[in-house]
Amino acid sequence: MEESIVHERAERIRDVILYLKKFKEAVVIIYLDDRLMDSPVFLNHIKDICLIHESGMKVIVVPGAAKRIDEILTASSLGWTVHNDCRITDESAMPLIKMAAFDVSNQVMTAFAGEKTTAVIGNWVRARGKGVIDGFDYGTIGEIDKLQINSIKTVLDNGFIPIFPCIGWSIVGKPYNISSIHLAAQIAEHLHADKLFYLVPDADISQSHFTIPADINTSPEGTVPAMNLEEVESFLAANKADCSVNSAHSTERSAKEEAHVSREKIFSLLRIAKKACAAGVTRVHILNGSIDGTIPCEVFSDLGSGTMVYTSDYGGIRNMQHEDIPRVLSLMKPFVKQGILLPRTEQMLSEQCSFYIVYELDGAIRACSSLIPYSDGQMEIAGVTVAKSCSHMGIGPKMISFLVKRAHQMNAKSVFLLTTQTSDWFENLGFKHADVSILPEARRKLWTPQRGSKVLYMPLS
Repeated sequence: MEESIVHERAERIRDVILYLKKFKEAVVIIYLDDRLMDSPVFLNHIKDICLIHESGMKVIVVPGAAKRIDEILTASSLGWTVHNDCRITDESAMPLIKMAAFDVSNQVMTAFAGEKTTAVIGNWVRARGKGVIDGFDYGTIGEIDKLQINSIKTVLDNGFIPIFPCIGWSIVGKPYNISSIHLAAQIAEHLHADKLFYLVPDADISQSHFTIPADINTSPEGTVPAMNLEEVESFLAANKADCSVNSAHSTERSAKEEAHVSREKIFSLLRIAKKACAAGVTRVHILNGSIDGTIPCEVFSDLGSGTMVYTSDYGGIRNMQHEDIPRVLSLMKPFVKQGILLPRTEQMLSEQCSFYIVYELDGAIRACSSLIPYSDGQMEIAGVTVAKSCSHMGIGPKMISFLVKRAHQMNAKSVFLLTTQTSDWFENLGFKHADVSILPEARRKLWTPQRGSKVLYMPLS
């Protein structure tokens, strides 16, 4: 088997082992849209949830019940309205809403039983009425007043999966309907969850359906793999006008547009994700539930399969340490083979260790680069490497920006670099082509016409 194929497969296996270690005992909340229950991939999602549960993660499932509630209320000729994403009904509808919520939860529990995994439906939510806000009476709509945290932790510690119907009870036993989407977020906030997943049919945050601001990175397929809280605001602002037009003319949407979850639903999920992250949830993932395998891909790989919302401390640049050298050499290996990078040895990296930075993501090194000073006041950016799986995440530009800023702080008069295959990429970051003659003498002696590296240059003073 070709060496590069073995290397790529080994990297994937290492990633899985890394994430298994990192997220062991992690609290994971999964919102499961009930429209997926009729999907051919539903039982595969259940299997995948069982797998991550068996890997040591503490999983909680919050099934959505909107579709089933629609069906039961419609069959009973009971109407409703929607206000601020909340279903507004008369008190007479609550028994049917409860029935629908527990019907869906029982279907999910039965599916888990089919995988020999024990799940438990419980009434761990004490609720209070949402009340009257800005003159509008929300009636039977409730919010979490208190979670029975100790009971939930006991269920988790015993190896069971708690299932939360979208119903809460007041201190005097009055039932309230709680939005499952908001319920999942509130549970995640109360438990300081490591991950909150929204598994929604056809949830696709991509260039095909949205305006993507220039500062938000996309995958080669045009999807948005991740956004920090500031980027979420940028995304929402960029799509605000489109959203209002879309809402006003919803009856005129094409069949293709109707096949995807509404734009408004995505905007709502992003706002909820932003709030949850700000409240302490580590990461929120919006996944396309129509895709088989989306959950394990999002949990156990850098590539992911949906859109992750995260706080700004996700991943980061640090100085390279000597113990990082084997991983950095492994990271560089495929790029050396392609002729993009010059070969480096462990001794070379050891001698230049103080010049290198690395980008660490989830405890693993995903990128590196170096800033090498010369006696004439110039500095060289070299060894720029970003793992293929992370190439769409904007890590490269962040490293270059970091090194240019560091060169400024060290009073360098300019920075330069040599490249054979990536000059367009560096030009896009502000570098200009220059003649070999601008290189410091020591570096110019190493340049060869056989390799023919192009020189790119950025003045700093």
